[in-house]
Formats: sequence, C-alpha cells, structure tokens
Amino acid sequence: MNFFSHRKAKRAAARGFTIIEIMTAMMIFGMIVAAIFATWSALAHGSVAGNRAAAAAQRSRIALRTMEDALGSTRSYLADVQYYTFDAENGSEPYLSFVTKLSPSFPRSGRWPDFDVRRVTFSVESVGNSFDKRLVLRQTPLLKDMDEDEQNYPVVLASDGKKFEMEFWDKQKGDWLDEWTQTNQIPQMV
Repeated sequence: MNFFSHRKAKRAAARGFTIIEIMTAMMIFGMIVAAIFATWSALAHGSVAGNRAAAAAQRSRIALRTMEDALGSTRSYLADVQYYTFDAENGSEPYLSFVTKLSPSFPRSGRWPDFDVRRVTFSVESVGNSFDKRLVLRQTPLLKDMDEDEQNYPVVLASDGKKFEMEFWDKQKGDWLDEWTQTNQIPQMV
C-alpha cells in the first residue's frame, strides 16, 4: 500500500460515525422527544382541568341564577297557606320549596305554558347508591300533583356537590338564621 492510498483510507474512516456516536445522538434525540411529549402532555392535562373548572363555575352560576329568578318572584297568600308554604331545611339532604311566578324563560316553562305560578323545589339528592350528590329542580303548577316525568327526571342544576346550605334573614331579630320555621311567611332574604 502506498502512502497516498493509506492516507485516503484514513480520511474515509474519519468522515464516518462510530456506533457510539450514533447511539449517543439517538439518546439525545430521544430525550428531546420525551421532553417535548411531557410538555405537550402537561399542557393537554392542564387544558382539560381548566375546561372542567370553567364548566363547573358556569354550572354554579346558572344554578344560582335559576334560584335567584325563582326566589325573586315568590308568592304567598295567607288565605291559602296550605298551598303557599315556604319550606326549607338544611342538613345532609337540604331542600327549598316555595310558590313563585315564573318567567317564560325559566327552565321547563314550555311544559306548562298556561301555568306561570308553580311550586318549585330545589333539593340535594344522592345519585344512586354512591356518595355523589346533585342539586336538582322540580316544579309543578300550583294545585296540581307532580307528574311522574318531573319526579323521575328533574332538572339537574349541579353535579358532584360538596355542600349546600341556606341562611334566612329574620327582619324581627335582625340576624341570619340557619332554619326557617315560619312556613306561612317569606324571609326577606335567602
């Protein structure tokens, strides 16, 4: 082998990569891909969690707005106290039930277009045999019995509720009460 051909062979070997260099490059490339995937995964999970939180906040606003709308038009007539009671209870399964004049935009008003005065009941109920609770709305026209559909398929205002408590402003005592026992009177504020 002459001098020039030996030098040419050395240069050709110098231009190539060794297996260790190729494996090192592949490991670095793999680490970069893993970092990109981890970042993307964290962003995707964060986005899902953010969307869930926003949806839960929106459901809470809708539930509160529905209760405000119903409470804002509460009706009571002393002549027919048995039909116009204002009934509320706190506890493990709280509820709030009263008669109100509802607007056509109130949930399920289309079922009773000729009956805008209805008894509405907001209650917290267990879901099946689980510990999950939900806030539901049931309503029925005044002087009518609740139909089977409304009883079995209420409007679900909130799911996975943790706590629902009410307080009632007693004008005479000038204080908030946990219980409202004056069923023939409407509290000034709830």
